[in-house]
Amino acid sequence: MDNDVFHHEVKMVDTKTGKVFFDKLTYIYLEMPKFKKTEAELETHFEKWLYILKNLENFTSRPQKLQEKIFNQLFEQAEIAQFNPLENQQYEESLKHYRDSKNVIDTAYDDGKEEGREEGREEGREEGREEGIALG
Repeated sequence: MDNDVFHHEVKMVDTKTGKVFFDKLTYIYLEMPKFKKTEAELETHFEKWLYILKNLENFTSRPQKLQEKIFNQLFEQAEIAQFNPLENQQYEESLKHYRDSKNVIDTAYDDGKEEGREEGREEGREEGREEGIALG
């Protein structure tokens, strides 16, 4: 067995025939202790994700190689996960206030659009009646 291989893709095989039992089922195993790349050695997104998973608890700041947009939400969530109970409560209250306000605004906007459509329909009907009378 290769001690450097940390990424395994495993399929179920029929032991009598040696054939893959069901080719749509694959198990992926990652042996994280064997992943030893440094930040400077990271090349692919896959390697960067593995590096983050292995080292997240040790980061004091966001590493330079992980400044890509794809990692933003992960680091934001990691910061939130570090909140103490009071900070978490304040964050949740702030989030609730934001969502409530957004829902009020969205509802008012949708209601305004519908009201505008109805007024437009009514004006169109009125104009149609006037044209009909004028032609009639």
